[in-house]
Amino acid sequence: MTLPRSLQGRLLSLVLGLVAGVWLVTAVMTWLDARHELDELLDSHLAQGAALLVAQQIRPPSEEERSIEAPVLHRYAPRVAFQVFHEGRLAMRSANAPSLPMIDSGRHFTSGFSTAHIDGATWRVFAAHGSERDVQVYVGERMDSRSSILWAVLRSTLWPVFVALPLLALAVWWAVRRGTLPLRRLGRTLARREPQALSPVVLDDAPSEMTPMLDALNGLFRRIGELLESERRFTADAAHELRTPIAAIRAQAQVALAETDEGRRRHALEATLSGCDRATHLVEQLLTLSRLEAGAGAESKPVDLGALVRGVVAEAAPAAICKQQSIEVDAADECLVRGDPMLFAVLVRNLVDNAIRYSPALAAIHIGVVRWQGHARLRVEDSGPGMKEEDIARCGARFFRVLGSGESGSGLGWSIIRRVASAQQAVVRIERSGRLGGLAVDVEWTAA
Repeated sequence: MTLPRSLQGRLLSLVLGLVAGVWLVTAVMTWLDARHELDELLDSHLAQGAALLVAQQIRPPSEEERSIEAPVLHRYAPRVAFQVFHEGRLAMRSANAPSLPMIDSGRHFTSGFSTAHIDGATWRVFAAHGSERDVQVYVGERMDSRSSILWAVLRSTLWPVFVALPLLALAVWWAVRRGTLPLRRLGRTLARREPQALSPVVLDDAPSEMTPMLDALNGLFRRIGELLESERRFTADAAHELRTPIAAIRAQAQVALAETDEGRRRHALEATLSGCDRATHLVEQLLTLSRLEAGAGAESKPVDLGALVRGVVAEAAPAAICKQQSIEVDAADECLVRGDPMLFAVLVRNLVDNAIRYSPALAAIHIGVVRWQGHARLRVEDSGPGMKEEDIARCGARFFRVLGSGESGSGLGWSIIRRVASAQQAVVRIERSGRLGGLAVDVEWTAA
């Protein structure tokens, strides 16, 4: 059976189905029990009637008393028949009884109950004999009369149930509709809400069963509100940060257009290209951070951290060579971690880019990958100026940059590092490098 799609229809179907099923089982059990008791009662009447007939036939009947037919005294009398045989001859019978014995027991007479078919009807027959076995008595009753009596007895019991079922269905429908009223009220409340309304939903008469759903719904509204607020802040901050490089590019382009000296025009065009590169880098970081903020589904598979680090360092090497910096990579082989390869590459790229960008010329940069006791650690350290304690505390705040570094940037690198580490269940620690004297960044997570 396919249940209705509505909750009210499901409850009605289940409750009424259970009630009807229980009633049907009860009716069948009542019928069987009543049938058994009725059979016992009527069988006892047959046996008692046979005993009375046997007692009346203690003396031998006279010639005038032989083959006497008993009169019909009740409307149910045609459904009951009896025969009395004395010394093999029919001495008395009811009007509807045949002349031959109702049970053909052959040469040996057997007393007790049995079933006989007489004139197309089924009879319940009890046979008994006298103490001298010269008297045989047969008392029978039609089986269909028992069914009629049973139905007459049960009719008064069952018809109120048939009448009560529609009333019960109506009462259950009203109760279910009344019980699901808070759900319909919640639906109307949500339908009337404005799209930007994210305040908690409050229902004064909500039952306790609806409390988890309301809590989950309000929690969803709260998270959506936080996400929208984060997006609004992100949009405002991004617009502010993009305005500076775009304005610088425009200014340099205007200078190039107005400059007649070839050397100065070339310098302005190179500054324009540099501004475009900075804007491109900023846009890439903004897109990466936006993807992380949106909670895009990340892939999870084993990643060789050492091979990934070597690939990222190879890409960043030209920038380090331009500043005459040395990069040393000490990455263990087959250091596997589970996560998204693209996000790991973003994290490592930002760490290496920060080390190259904010370290002075001729600086040393060391990148190590180690594995121990089921954990993997990536450590990036440099010989640059490092960071103050108060700056380390603010590290990761969006668009926060350490002043006085002399390098261009958007302040989004650390935000991306923190967000990727959080998404990949990694721990980031920042401290001063005891080996090179500059900044040291450790990223640790469970190895695959």
